Amino acid sequence: MDIKEYFARISYRGSYDKPDLATLTDVFQHHIRAVPFENLSIHCGESIELDLEATYNKIVTKKRGGWCMENNYLLSWVLKTLGYDVTLLGSKVYVPEYDAYADEIDHLLLKVVLDNKSYIVDGGFGMVYQIWQPMELISGTDQPQTPGVFRFLEENGVWYLEKVKRKQWVPNQSISTSHNVEKEVCRRVFLFTLQPRDIEEFRGCNAHLQTAPDSLFVTKSMCSLQTADGVRALVGWKLTEIKYNYKDNTDLVEIRIIADEEMEKTLKEKFNITLDKKFVPINISRLSLF
Repeated sequence: MDIKEYFARISYRGSYDKPDLATLTDVFQHHIRAVPFENLSIHCGESIELDLEATYNKIVTKKRGGWCMENNYLLSWVLKTLGYDVTLLGSKVYVPEYDAYADEIDHLLLKVVLDNKSYIVDGGFGMVYQIWQPMELISGTDQPQTPGVFRFLEENGVWYLEKVKRKQWVPNQSISTSHNVEKEVCRRVFLFTLQPRDIEEFRGCNAHLQTAPDSLFVTKSMCSLQTADGVRALVGWKLTEIKYNYKDNTDLVEIRIIADEEMEKTLKEKFNITLDKKFVPINISRLSLF
């Protein structure tokens, strides 16, 4: 494992001799624009290993992406190598269709302490709820970013992340009704505590999420990547490309359906992903990722 190979993977050419907020933000933004959030392994007959060297090989050497336990585990190694004070945290993701958070931790987060301030770093949420900058761990303060306004709320030691989404303009609305959001909405994202976690505590959830019949990751194939001005995501056969704040505090949402014979080309051109095994798209869950 070589930090310079990782920097080449994410096209980072900045300095890294000083573990400050500017460097943290720069490395983080390069990561989320180069490394997709994806679960394609599950849908092409591969298992997802919770092993740092295996993750490095997958993301850095094979130029794949990964889900939270891969992206953030690798990022924890990167940031520790650069001299940052990093702690693993566990969170429970909010499921709007059930109006409830997960029963058990199902998402890996990082806490970074800099100059006596704590920041949450999460390079593995993907889609439209992916933060673009480390978020200072303070309650009740809006933290505007390009994707929208994020904020933490703390109650009795439990921290909640929320995002205020902009209005969306969908030119070809006939393809999707779930996207026709008319107004700004506040959406809960996940909750977490500051209890330090060990990677071993995520082994059960890593196995469950890729095998349980009702797991979102089993019922949906997904791949998303942050871009310079938005995000693109392939869920099943539906490719969604969003340009944030296109005009008048409105996001532009463009959707098209990808044919099976276009899938390999789309993954390469839109996400820079080439798979070793045959990929079988799937989308049989009604749960929305947007």
